[in-house]
Amino acid sequence: MLRRMIVPALFGLAGCAILVSLGLWQLDRADQKAALISELEARIFEPPQPLPTELEPEEDRYRPVELSGQFLPEHVFVLSARRAEGPGFHLLQAFEAEDGRRIIVERGFLPEAARDALDLTSSGSVRLSGNLHWPRDTNRHTPDYDISRNLAFGRDVPELAQRLDAEEILVVLRRSDPAHPVISPVPVYDVSIPDPHLGYAVQWFLMALAWAGMTVFFLWRIRTQPD
Repeated sequence: MLRRMIVPALFGLAGCAILVSLGLWQLDRADQKAALISELEARIFEPPQPLPTELEPEEDRYRPVELSGQFLPEHVFVLSARRAEGPGFHLLQAFEAEDGRRIIVERGFLPEAARDALDLTSSGSVRLSGNLHWPRDTNRHTPDYDISRNLAFGRDVPELAQRLDAEEILVVLRRSDPAHPVISPVPVYDVSIPDPHLGYAVQWFLMALAWAGMTVFFLWRIRTQPD
């Protein structure tokens, strides 16, 4: 009987060991992700620096920057809403810095009722500060850009850069001087990074528990069966 139980027992132990190791690996990944999020959240409120010449989205995400220049007529509305103000748009507009670089600035939230009366005529030189961002809020289910309404349904920086004839650089405005009387900046306050690793770890541990239970049951069946 013992000889019949050795192989199932070893198989069960090996399966449990693999599943538990996967759960521990996910816990380690959760700690790494938490450390990364803490680092990025601390970066958000660092003193702003001039816009770097070269940028890497993964390394420079949320980096505070400041620059001067003027807003250009090219713009795109991104459908949005605010709890206290109802439906509206986020205004993303081309911006020409003093050194001639054209980037995209997310100026903030605009209520739907204020859209038709919005005057985007350049008011001259503007000094602004904000955070670099390359958001990931579009997917294959996101509706296509609506040309007739100049309306997008998510912030796809490469696509916005093509439409606004700008570099693939988005600055989410924190403050500007002078400030716009209607558009309300929506600064970056926290980090939006998926962190599913703790849930994955729980799943692996539950699978290990189920595997152990099935192994014990199988061994019990072997033991109770006559030779």
